[in-house]
Amino acid sequence: MRIDIITIFPDYFAPLDLSLIGKARASGLLDIRMHDLRSWTHDRHNTVDDTPYGGGPGMVMKPEPWGEALDAVTADAGPNVPRLILPTPSGVPFTQERADRLSAEPWLVFACGRYEGIDSRVAAYAAQQMPVEELSIGDYVLAGGESATLVIVEAVARLLPGVLGNAESAAQDSFAPGAMENLVEGPVYTKPVLWRGQEVPSVLLSGNHGAVERWRRDEALRKTARNRPELMAAIPADHLDRRDQEVIREARLQTGPESMAD
Repeated sequence: MRIDIITIFPDYFAPLDLSLIGKARASGLLDIRMHDLRSWTHDRHNTVDDTPYGGGPGMVMKPEPWGEALDAVTADAGPNVPRLILPTPSGVPFTQERADRLSAEPWLVFACGRYEGIDSRVAAYAAQQMPVEELSIGDYVLAGGESATLVIVEAVARLLPGVLGNAESAAQDSFAPGAMENLVEGPVYTKPVLWRGQEVPSVLLSGNHGAVERWRRDEALRKTARNRPELMAAIPADHLDRRDQEVIREARLQTGPESMAD
């Protein structure tokens, strides 16, 4: 996969040289290219923003450098056009399902906005040349699109074949595509068995795989009921057996009706 990132802060992306993503880049599984938007400015101050038409606070990123940047980055596209990703709090929610879909794309381009955002004509122009998606990583506002781009790139890149040491890890993720229910993962443990007075649950040491899987599902149900009740409410009733229903009732009693209603 090729990923191009256009930003006014290329150094922000140093973490992409680390850990699994860094190894994937070094091995050639992932081709990430950084581009400084200011390279496409033509004044001595390298200006990338201006005041908004219609008034209001803040500044808006100018269309000229963005247009030139996108033209240059995609100049060698030929028939294989990339997909342009615009991280923005006004975009559609970024989910594991979308990460899975994007991981099948051969080429992604990220445009990291700043200030009040990028002049809207840029997205309209780009949409004439390539698919464009506006994605939001949550209902909050960041200083710019760089943090969101890091999140999306990591979520997508770890799904590429060969990036994870054990491909089964992705299949068992919270929100993994294809799961019958969107349950979050329960607690996990490793050695030693006893640490600061706390023991690993005995079922995990039993060697009884059926009991281990039942325990893991119980704990996932409990944690989902506690932390993400809206996901629990969306599970079809015919996906829950009698034990599931017992665990959910217990979790709701322990959590309290006020929290479950939020």
